Order: sequence, then C-alpha cells, then structure tokens
Amino acid sequence: MHTTPEFSFRTRERNLKRLEEEEFDFLVIGGGITGAGVAWDAASRGYKVALVEKGDFAQGTSSRSSKLIHGGLRYLEHYEFPLVFEALSERHYLMQAAPHLVKPLPFYMPVYRSSPHSPTLLSAGMWLYDLLSMFRAPGLHQRISAGVSSRIIPGIKRDGLRCSFKYFDASMWDDALVLDVLMKAHESGACVVSRSRAVSAGRDSQGKITSMRIRDELAAREIPVRFKKLIVCAGVWTDEIGSILGGESWKNWIAPSRGVHLVFDWKRFPVPGAVTMQIEDGRIAFAIPRLDYGQGITLVGTTDGPCSLPPDRVEDEAKAIADDRAYLLKLLAQYFPDLGITEADVLSHTIGIRPLVRPDRNLQKGESKSLQKVSREHTIDEGPGGAVIVAGGKYTTFRKMAEEIMDFATRGQSRIDPATESALFVPAMPSEIQRAREVARARGYAIPEKIFERYGSDALEIYQIHVSECDQTTADPEGFPLLEAQFRYSVRHQMVLTVEDFVRRRQPLHLCRQDHGAPWFPLLEKALRSELARTGSRELT
Repeated sequence: MHTTPEFSFRTRERNLKRLEEEEFDFLVIGGGITGAGVAWDAASRGYKVALVEKGDFAQGTSSRSSKLIHGGLRYLEHYEFPLVFEALSERHYLMQAAPHLVKPLPFYMPVYRSSPHSPTLLSAGMWLYDLLSMFRAPGLHQRISAGVSSRIIPGIKRDGLRCSFKYFDASMWDDALVLDVLMKAHESGACVVSRSRAVSAGRDSQGKITSMRIRDELAAREIPVRFKKLIVCAGVWTDEIGSILGGESWKNWIAPSRGVHLVFDWKRFPVPGAVTMQIEDGRIAFAIPRLDYGQGITLVGTTDGPCSLPPDRVEDEAKAIADDRAYLLKLLAQYFPDLGITEADVLSHTIGIRPLVRPDRNLQKGESKSLQKVSREHTIDEGPGGAVIVAGGKYTTFRKMAEEIMDFATRGQSRIDPATESALFVPAMPSEIQRAREVARARGYAIPEKIFERYGSDALEIYQIHVSECDQTTADPEGFPLLEAQFRYSVRHQMVLTVEDFVRRRQPLHLCRQDHGAPWFPLLEKALRSELARTGSRELT
C-alpha cells in the first residue's frame, strides 16, 4: 500500500541546507498554485528546482478562491472556445487524478424575465459547453421548469422565474491541492521551503540574475541561493519582487482586485448545488455548498473591488470589507428573499486578492522582450536580469500554465516533455481506498467516512495516530473528526509549522466556525510541541 513520504519541518531544515550548498537549474519564488505547478513541472522534466515561499504555502490568493474547478461557461459569450476546451479538459483530468480534492458539483442557473439572455440562447450555450467537454461531465445539462426549480432550490425567488438550467462543474480544496502538488514536486526531487523570503538579487558579469539572498523567517538569518534561471510566481506580490529585481526601473504589473466571500452554515442556507446569481453589470456570483467542509457550509461570493492597501494589510480595509459584506447580503435578499438571511448568520468571511495584470503595463525598456500573452488568463514575460515573470492565471488550468511557463523559461533548448499529464494522487485512487477499507475492517478500525474522503488510504495512518498518540478526552468540533490526529499527520506530511497553518489552510476550521476553532488551539499547540520533541528538532518560533 502506498505510503506518503515525509514533508515536515525536518524536511524544511534539510532543504534549507540544500539551498545553501547546491546550485539549481531554476529557483521559483512563490508557493501558491502557480509556483507549485511550475516546481512540479520542472522536477518532472528532470531539472533541479528549488521553490521558496515567504509565508505558508497557499497563504495568499490560492487559499481564498471560490474553490471551483470549471471550464468558464461565461467565456463562451466571447467565443473563447479554445480556452474553455482546455479548461474542461483539465477539469476532467483533475477529477480523475485527485478525486479527494476535486469533486463533481451541480450548478443551477435561474432564468428570470429580467435575465439578459433568453432560455433558448442559454440552452444553445449549455449544449456547446457539453460538447466542448467531450461529454465527460458527470451529466448533461437539463432545463428545469420554474415550479420544479422552486422546489429544488429552497428559498429561491419565484416572482418572474421562467426556468433554470442545471449543469456540472467541480468543487475543489484549493489550499490542499497546492499542498498535494508541492508533494508531487517534492517526490520528484524539488527543494521546497516555506517561510523563506527573497531579499536581494545577485547578478553575473552579463547582468543576469543568478543568485538570491533568502531570509529564513524562523531562524532570522539570510542564506545565498545559486541558480541558472529565476521564475517569479508571486501573484499579488509580483511588484514587490519586481522592485527587488529591477529597482526604480521596475514598472508595476499588477492592478489588485479584492474579492470577498461570506460563509454560512449549510443548514441555515441549504442550496442543493452551486446557484448562479447574475448581477446588473454582467458579473456573476455564486452560492456554493461545501458539505465536505466541517459541519457543512455555503460559500457566497465573490465581490470585485480595487485593493488600495498592500496584500498583507488587506484586512485593514474595514469599510470596504463591510461594504462588500453588505453587498453580498443584499444580493442574497434579492435571490433568496424567503430565507431572511442577515449579517447575524455569517460565520466568517475570506478576502482574496486577484493578481490582475494592469492593462496599461509598459514593457521594461532595455530588459523586456516582446510580451507573450499566452491567454487572457495569464501573462508570461522576461523581466530584469533574465528572470521569467508570471502573473494572473486560472486555477483550473494551473498544470497547462506551468507547462507553458517552463517552455518559455527553456526556450532555445531541446524540449523535455513534462511527466505530469498521467500523474495520479495515489492515496486517493479508488483501488487504494478499497484496500485501506479492507484493512480497517480486518483490524476493527472505526474510521469516519470524512477521513477516507479527504485523505484516501492515508486514513489508516491518521487513525493509528489517533489511537496511539492523541488526547482521547477532548471532544472534536462538529465536522472535524480525529482533529488532533489530522493535525499531527499534517505536521509530518504537509509541512505544517504553526497551528494557524493547519486551521486556515490544511483544514477549514477557521472558516467554518464563528469562534474560528479557538477552543481547540491549546490542544493543537500541545500536539505541535509533542511533535517537535518526538523528532528532537529545534522549537519553531
């Protein structure tokens, strides 16, 4: 049976030594989905690659998305058929390769007399969407009458409702997917380090950037890293890194956009699938059920507003966030008037910053070659000192985007094909889970179904940790069985360094509760100290 390798604070310590002692083909800055995908792609081609992330993995935009894998139905209106086809192909791949993280999700699109598109036009678009997916969605779209729609979707506004359309895309665990991709890179030899900030760049005699000083944020020390090519996948921090590389000559790339999501208990807001809500200016928002998150939640969003503060201080935009919350609640009152949802029903909110590329971005004089717009979703260019700069992107197509980035970074060399297309996340494969279930039955393990659904065959290890190492007297929070065992597993296999890493980005405890899981923090802090003592590692600060 497959055994998940160690990916822990000890791995981080070993990789810091590697950063100091070795020279790499590529250094990737940024531990979100784009950087993770690039590290995986590069390592799968046989390159020696390192990745550094200034915080925890997926700490930025990659853990604050709408948590959807989708083809982009709205792009059909603009005739972007190749983009939709590629996204639908990647949706199919991810549902097959990572079924524990990417799962089919029905969508419902109510159509009203005031809707901008007629049912006939929408039906044609739905057929085209099915066709571009090569009919590999969990089901074909359906047109549902107004009467049936009002029964299926509790509380939906009935006045003016003509019909609704049901179709399929997928939900995902965004932050967990980043970790699994990084694990794939790690298994292929990538040197991956969190909490390691890029500080300054070094150049060779030709002006090419070939080294970076990296600050280990835990030990408060700087180390030099040598490499042949730098790839910047810093998302909303692109301009921060660009200023380090290019100084005053750097021209800003990013026009950050703030997106807020609200979280409700699913029992209070029980949508049967993702419900599309059309906004007057042409944008859309969703009410998305996540029964696999804790006790079950409904995620509502997103907004779209300018972000005036640096990403690290976005929570300080109190008035803008309050306005966004009020805006989403008003939208819910419009679409679900009978539910009477108010501010008091909100469990929590998330704020994500989209790294949108400025439409007026100028090429950097003397250093930048002709811009390569790979698609309307992301931009790849050569920046100061020959660094490859990446911005934007669509989560669904991260793997294809990584392939394009690596092709750009290695242009002029003989192409090496990546080995990511046929890769599977082994513990989640049905055959592995079936074998694990048989072992559990034979040993009399009472493993909650939720653990199998999230971790696949690694559920056996989590249960064994629970039985042999965990406090049996503390009740778990609703929807989070074997919480301490999950935490200890994450310390060993998901490079959890703090309790916050776990409750925000390995399990959605912070998201699903109004108390953000605070009553369990002491238990988890004690477990972290135990994990450090067990291995003899220095204490994390």
